[in-house]
Amino acid sequence: MARVKPFRCIRPAKELAHRIAALPYDVYSRKEAKEEIGREPLSFLRIDRAETNFSDDVDTYDPKVYDKAKELLDEMINDGSFISDNEECYYVYEQVMDGRAQTGLVACSSIDDYINNVIKKHENTREEKELDRIKHVDICNAQTGPIFLAYRSQARINDVIDKVKKEEALYYFTSADGIGHHVWRISDKEQIEIIQNSFSNLQDLYIADGHHRAASAVKVGLKRREDNPGYTGDEEFNSFLTVLFPHDQLKILPYNRTVKDLNGYSSEEFINKLESAFIVEKLGRNPYAPDKKGEFGMFLEGMWYRLKAKEDITGSKDPVKALDVSILQDYLLGPILGIADPRTDNRIDFIGGIRGLIELERRVSTDMKVAFSMYPTSIEELFAVSDAGKLMPPKSTWFEPKLRSGLFIHSLD
Repeated sequence: MARVKPFRCIRPAKELAHRIAALPYDVYSRKEAKEEIGREPLSFLRIDRAETNFSDDVDTYDPKVYDKAKELLDEMINDGSFISDNEECYYVYEQVMDGRAQTGLVACSSIDDYINNVIKKHENTREEKELDRIKHVDICNAQTGPIFLAYRSQARINDVIDKVKKEEALYYFTSADGIGHHVWRISDKEQIEIIQNSFSNLQDLYIADGHHRAASAVKVGLKRREDNPGYTGDEEFNSFLTVLFPHDQLKILPYNRTVKDLNGYSSEEFINKLESAFIVEKLGRNPYAPDKKGEFGMFLEGMWYRLKAKEDITGSKDPVKALDVSILQDYLLGPILGIADPRTDNRIDFIGGIRGLIELERRVSTDMKVAFSMYPTSIEELFAVSDAGKLMPPKSTWFEPKLRSGLFIHSLD
């Protein structure tokens, strides 16, 4: 049974929300983050990536970086840039991209649900990536970047959210990248009860994006439990900041691949090798994105090809092996191009679908030899892998639009 609770939110003053809201910390390099703060000095990146307040010779993970993050957050709370709601509420967060809207519920989810696999995962996490956010959350004493969760759509929750969206919004702005951001507050006790009860009847929630942030938040909560052996379970450190979306509103973009070489093969030899597992069709110079599962685009030496997986390698009952990213890895990248572990092989790179096919062509014309365009993994496939207790290959999903940091802050006090 999922525990999804309202919370006392720290959030931007209305007139500053559009300036403070920032893309997640991990989509930027240090240089890019510094440039973004130069463009918008109030960007939440100055807190999420507090190393940008120092010269480049200061290590990103220096203890004073985290102290600076806390100092800046406290300053913005004290000067009124952030305000604190005095009652526990839910929040509705709608994002609009290219005319398509997705609407999520901002709430706090239980670290016990994470531990007990009510909140299901589909990726492994790396300890070194967790440590940064553990320190950030622990020292700031707050969770500042929400985790993106999905759940199977529920009519009663939808009804409440649809009703709330007819009220006046707390925030209504368009960010520099053209994404619309609209936020409403749910403070009505009856509506809160309906939402809590509806989630309590759900067996499963799913991490769509933010596995490292989730793992870090949970580890901070467990550390606080050790430091407070008399904890009751109701303390704020027992939960973490999430935005929960119904599955039928989510769109997953493809995560495309590029490779530096053909593993010693000539182009002709490489294409001949492909024909053992794929039907290869030369298309010409027009970019090709597959429109069905089991098909792939390939860009090689200025030409696009369609690769169609043969029937004997599709239709696996294993939810991981049935993924297109697995088929490409198991029948092409691994056995032909020699990429045994895409997590560690520096010959392969991954390109988020938001960047389009033109980026694949650009990379092949500069530092890569061949590129593959993918059909996107579906939310149902993500659920199937998670339900089976399995993990997806790396870079299987790209969710867009990204949740903004700094719009909602959850204090651990």
